[in-house]
Amino acid sequence: MSDPLPFRPFPAGTQPPLDHAAYGSTQHRHPKRALRRLPHTVTETTGPAFAPEHFPPILDLTKTGRGEPLGERIIVAGRVTDEDGRPVPHSMIEVWQANAAGRYAHPRDQHDAPADPNFQGEGRVFTDAEGRYSFVTIKPGAYPWRNHHNAWRPVHIHFSLFGTGFAQRLVTQMYFPGDPLLALDPIYHAVSDAAARERLVSRFDLDLTRPEWALGYRFDIVLRGRGATPFEEGEHH
Repeated sequence: MSDPLPFRPFPAGTQPPLDHAAYGSTQHRHPKRALRRLPHTVTETTGPAFAPEHFPPILDLTKTGRGEPLGERIIVAGRVTDEDGRPVPHSMIEVWQANAAGRYAHPRDQHDAPADPNFQGEGRVFTDAEGRYSFVTIKPGAYPWRNHHNAWRPVHIHFSLFGTGFAQRLVTQMYFPGDPLLALDPIYHAVSDAAARERLVSRFDLDLTRPEWALGYRFDIVLRGRGATPFEEGEHH
């Protein structure tokens, strides 16, 4: 692990803005008025309790159907830390993604690609005492999203991280190394700082790879500071 990083406010360009012109839907859903800071009560800061006994983990997304899903099996693992490199233990992480053909298991997804009845694309893991997590899934496919002419989303997995209460939620996306669509994707490029964008790209890990079974990808998440992972809440989280 690298040396601990002292806490600093997010440098300009390392977090996506709430309104990014190249990402069309942000023009319709970002706040039009100045945000109002509401004080958090005990309810927001301490509940609900996200614990495995209440939210059962789904560690293998390939085992949620009646049969084996189609596509390339992969292992995703990493570590969640704060700005000083300290682990963030017992944090709930939810993940969701498209199937190997680039289609979500959702009725609103009408992409002309095969649905997979054996893959729901939803998982849930908890970090251990050292902030580590791991899950098994299928490598998702790219898909068109109509943001601009011939627009295709790069291969990605969505991550949602919860703290000690529901108000402490952060959302981000994990991309894959070498994807040619990254250079064309306005969501990825909403993070203008190149080094910060690279923190959204997982890295292939041979040590994590299981022989003759699945490739491994490592995706570490830093919650704050100058080395923070970019999150979809933008500069206001």
